[in-house]
Amino acid sequence: MAILIIVLAVFAWVGLGIGRDRSLEEFAVARNSQNGLGLGLSFFASGVGAWILFAAPEVGATTGIAGVVGYAVAVTVPLIGLVLVGKRLRKLIPDGHNLVEFVRLRYGTTMHIYALAISMMYMLIALSAELTAIGAVLGRMSDLDPRLGIIAVALITALYTAYGGLRASIHTDRWQSWMLFGLLVVVGAVLFGGLSRNTGPLDPALFAVDLHGIEAALTLVVAVTGTTLFHNGYWQRVWAARDARALGRGALIGAVTRFPVVFAAGLVGLLAAAYGVALGTPAVPFFALLELQPVWVLAAVLVLTLALVASTVDTLQNGLAAMAVTHVPRLRLSGARIATIVFTAIPALVAFQGFSVLRLFLIADLLCAATIIPILLGLWRRSTSNAAIGGSIAGLVAALGYGWFAGGSLPAALAIATFAQGLSLAPFLAASVASAAVTLVVSAAAGRSTDLSELGSQTRSLDGPAGPRAESDAMRETSTEGENAR
Repeated sequence: MAILIIVLAVFAWVGLGIGRDRSLEEFAVARNSQNGLGLGLSFFASGVGAWILFAAPEVGATTGIAGVVGYAVAVTVPLIGLVLVGKRLRKLIPDGHNLVEFVRLRYGTTMHIYALAISMMYMLIALSAELTAIGAVLGRMSDLDPRLGIIAVALITALYTAYGGLRASIHTDRWQSWMLFGLLVVVGAVLFGGLSRNTGPLDPALFAVDLHGIEAALTLVVAVTGTTLFHNGYWQRVWAARDARALGRGALIGAVTRFPVVFAAGLVGLLAAAYGVALGTPAVPFFALLELQPVWVLAAVLVLTLALVASTVDTLQNGLAAMAVTHVPRLRLSGARIATIVFTAIPALVAFQGFSVLRLFLIADLLCAATIIPILLGLWRRSTSNAAIGGSIAGLVAALGYGWFAGGSLPAALAIATFAQGLSLAPFLAASVASAAVTLVVSAAAGRSTDLSELGSQTRSLDGPAGPRAESDAMRETSTEGENAR
């Protein structure tokens, strides 16, 4: 209880210290305000939540070294895509706010509503999973009611994100990043040190690369890339970057710091399984290794978990609220703050149920994988709205169709498509390939072309009409695109 109160009080002090937002734009994007280091630390802290204590070790214990490497790669590759696409979008719509807004401008109402629904659903699931994780940790490590931790984290993070918006989220990310670096080193050293005293691994096969491990690695790369590009919290940071160079530097720092942390978390699970540690049911390798540790290690793990959860929860809270006010600006700043509370309360209630963290993410991952390629093809001037909608539907049908083919019935297809039996690459490949193929074929058959340079002139500030700078930028981009087209 003391640790819970002290740590969350520190986060509240840091978050509230940034000051109150003065406008809806500042709340939602804090445009052109962040340098590369600040963005990098934010990409790190907001990308490594408490799931690394559950999902990454579980993958390591069940798939071996290939799965461990795959998971580490999976959380770094999306940042490369974010930079490449983000720089292009900053040029096309300099006064933009997120990817879903680009979908509205590019494809119209139907595809916009569909993409908005998937993005919001994914972030709500991710927020539910993070709050579920803190409840699970408290339930395992103390006699406190897990719901107490869920409520405490949800309330404190909602308090400072509702007050300071994106700036508060990024500011706390910096503090939490430095905490995480130190705590991860200490906890990791203790756990690895305990394993190294054994005579040798009982299951050396986990250190070998096999087809199962490669399939798991590829599945994670495809799955995490799709969901990352649907995470509004990351798109906010694209426009919050001071310039394109700061965005690139921030993504590089985020990737370089994420990889070793996720790799080490997966390796903990692999080593626990290889050395014959009783992992429990369901398997929780990280916490199985804590059973014989001294109290100070458990205290450090609790602080670590709170930092991991808070850093991702506040990003999701602000991402959800910012998405809402971007599409309904008349909510104003007061409405944005109310939205932060509402979008926190719903996942908190879901977290009380204690669902599987990994499976929640996988279901959301599949929906994103079926839709992200048609959306990104919007950067191709020949892509059409009907093609994007058809491609997205085809992706979901293909994933379910594979399940029906492999399982022989609709219930079996649903079980496969919702990953009831764990990781599976085939549904992701079916969804990605089908969505891309249909979008490309239908777009090519339509034979139409869209002038992307006109998109920038259609964006407006959330606080009012676009100013002279936005108009001049849009004119400059239109001129450049026109020259390129000629």
